[in-house]
Amino acid sequence: MTLRTIAFYLPQFHPIPENDDWWGKGFTEWANVAKAKPLFRGHYQPHLPADLGFYDLRVPEVREAQADLARSHGITGFCYHHYWFGGKRMLERPFDEVLNSKTPDFPFCLSWANEPWSRTWTSEFSSAEILLDQTYSTEDDRRHIQYLIEAFKDKRYIRVNGKPLFLIYKVEHIGDRMSEMLSIWRKELNIAGIEDLYLVSVRTPPPDGFDASVDFFPGTGHQPSRSRIVNSLNYRLSKLVTGSRSKHRIYNYQEIVEHMLEKPYPDFKQFFCPVPGWDNTARRAEAGALILHNSTPDLFETWVEFCVEQTNQRFSGEEQILFINAWNEWAEGCHLEPDQRWGASFLEATRSALSKGLLPIGI
Repeated sequence: MTLRTIAFYLPQFHPIPENDDWWGKGFTEWANVAKAKPLFRGHYQPHLPADLGFYDLRVPEVREAQADLARSHGITGFCYHHYWFGGKRMLERPFDEVLNSKTPDFPFCLSWANEPWSRTWTSEFSSAEILLDQTYSTEDDRRHIQYLIEAFKDKRYIRVNGKPLFLIYKVEHIGDRMSEMLSIWRKELNIAGIEDLYLVSVRTPPPDGFDASVDFFPGTGHQPSRSRIVNSLNYRLSKLVTGSRSKHRIYNYQEIVEHMLEKPYPDFKQFFCPVPGWDNTARRAEAGALILHNSTPDLFETWVEFCVEQTNQRFSGEEQILFINAWNEWAEGCHLEPDQRWGASFLEATRSALSKGLLPIGI
């Protein structure tokens, strides 16, 4: 079995009625991306797309071009963020069209982003208005898995040892209901002729009934200790520029990479997940952003190469999976897609790092 590299994919870039109501007519994430401004000298903002432009994910040719670009650089699948709020789906059109049209012919899986939507872009979460809340119930568990089964049956759906790969972003939000939910899901799966799911938690240790976790950035343990940060010349200068009361957290990307390469592996099964960068000032310029300053393709290549080597050593067979966050999180400064500063250099770094692995790249 060859190493599979799966990039998280944001299906946001198209207008929907809810965003029209909340943020203004025709809103997409491109609105935030385009208006971002640098906060200090040397701060890379805005992140503007290059090869694919300010695309609309309702356009089939865009989705085909994304798959072609990913495939040609060693990415073997997309993990689409899946939004389900008590039976209400959001941002569903791009994935629905991928599913129904059977194109592009490119592997995929789903990650349930089960957290409330709120106005955290303009305020801290504790005071943010909730736009869509998450609710859980027995009947909703059944409706949810019945919808998902249609996706799991697709021949492109990524499987691990015959089981559809499915991620849950906030397992802690489900809490004590998890056991009942999984019981309902497995009953419905068996009726549909699907043996089981390969379940992955995001950021947290895998709870009972799960197979693994993914070290999704940002999360606990991803940043070095504060004492190390305070000693960073870049950090201190940035704080002087942005103000002593600034809510922004600014890290040097090189320090993050060094920290992640040194971080001990946990005592549970956890997939690696490097990031080409992170800077969500486009979303949170007022509420406080997390900025990884001075990310470069060379540093990212070092991180990916390490993750490839570790994946090949720690996993075998169909569990040899490497996640990357993300394919197109433009408003979080976290994208493999080409931009106007670096072109396709981060994609080329990905391909280079994968080619140095112990096993060949493949699907």
